[in-house]
Amino acid sequence: MESSDDQITNLPEPPHSITPAKIDDKGRLKLPSESWEWCRKSSVVNVFVTTFDKKTVRIYPIPVWKSTVIVMEAPGKNADERASVLRIARSYGRDAEIDSQGRIVVPVDLRSELTLGSEPVAVEHLKGRIDFRKKSEHDKQLREDEANLEAKNAILRQLGL
Repeated sequence: MESSDDQITNLPEPPHSITPAKIDDKGRLKLPSESWEWCRKSSVVNVFVTTFDKKTVRIYPIPVWKSTVIVMEAPGKNADERASVLRIARSYGRDAEIDSQGRIVVPVDLRSELTLGSEPVAVEHLKGRIDFRKKSEHDKQLREDEANLEAKNAILRQLGL
């Protein structure tokens, strides 16, 4: 049997783009086809759905969530802050399953706190998990990211990118 660490490092390549999706009237996120395909290839069915910042929903495959909890619970620098964020994540989070059509139920308390309704969302893969936020929030962040774009690209050119 593979360890949790093996399952995390052996995940297939995730989608690279940010893609649109929707939450249906039953509170289920319908994963974009690329994300659903990644889940199937990764054998991801059981997930933990939560938030750290009350803006972004994080969908963790259970092995990735377990590794995250280990980091959050570790003693050391910022232990109180990490414990505080973990308490928020556990309070709003719930275990869920991805159904045969690639849908995940977003917990009621989480949908309510983030005022998630039928508004479109933007889905992104990060660090072995799937994140999404309201498209309006994503668009706002994108506009902020576009500020001073020439200066940001100058920095990238210095790095050879």
